[in-house]
Amino acid sequence: MMRALWTAATGMIAQQTNIDSISNNLSNVNTTGYKAENAEFKSLLYQNIQTITTSANGVQKPIPAQVGLGTRVASITSDFTNGPLLANSSNTAFALEGKGFFAVLDENGETCYTRNGKFGWSIGVDGVTLCDQSGLRVLDTAGNPIVVPNDVNVNSLVVSNDGHFYYKDADENTIDMGVDIGVFQFTNPQGLEKDSRSLLRVTEASGPALNEATNPGLIRSRICQNYLEGSNVNVADEMVNMIVAQRAYELNSKAIQAADEMLGQANQLRR
Repeated sequence: MMRALWTAATGMIAQQTNIDSISNNLSNVNTTGYKAENAEFKSLLYQNIQTITTSANGVQKPIPAQVGLGTRVASITSDFTNGPLLANSSNTAFALEGKGFFAVLDENGETCYTRNGKFGWSIGVDGVTLCDQSGLRVLDTAGNPIVVPNDVNVNSLVVSNDGHFYYKDADENTIDMGVDIGVFQFTNPQGLEKDSRSLLRVTEASGPALNEATNPGLIRSRICQNYLEGSNVNVADEMVNMIVAQRAYELNSKAIQAADEMLGQANQLRR
């Protein structure tokens, strides 16, 4: 019975983590560029009660008797499918259609990646710099911050679907700035390390960042100005998943209760 108690307890712990993941999805349903996370499980060790052998009469027993010892969370994976495009009046609002990520430079000078294209301008001495909502500088295809000279009206900036920057001068002539916003892909985006502020960091599991501008074998992402990518969390699916997790948690608690009652009955046999 002690084995049943611990096995059911592992199920309750795993389902609690599942609920935590679902709660995080629901709390980020309106977070720009957020990707839904799904908890995945795996079984723990098995205990052999009977091995493959023969009986005293030589009868074959080809099937062993094994009892599982519970479950645990194997991973929490992100669903990197595209979210809906939401119109935005800002000309520094960008959404990605495809597998790409924007690159930003954090406070320690390390490059991070994000699908959140809600950018703005930071005024400096040499010009205005394109930054995210935390003030981190957005990088171009060469890995340099995107800086616009002070004599350029940032409200006239236009970005093409391939990320190329243009602006209009006083005579309404379209001027090529020679700058492209950086978009990068990963061989295994599931291996990226999640950080706060919707940032992702490179790991050995994700592989190095692949620059779409310099890797012709990649299918380039489409950049949509005046749009933001909404969260791809499906509220209806998350509510169903929450009910399933709650029922699984309840079943494991019932198993603990049943094992406890059987132990109680066994203790009363001597009376």
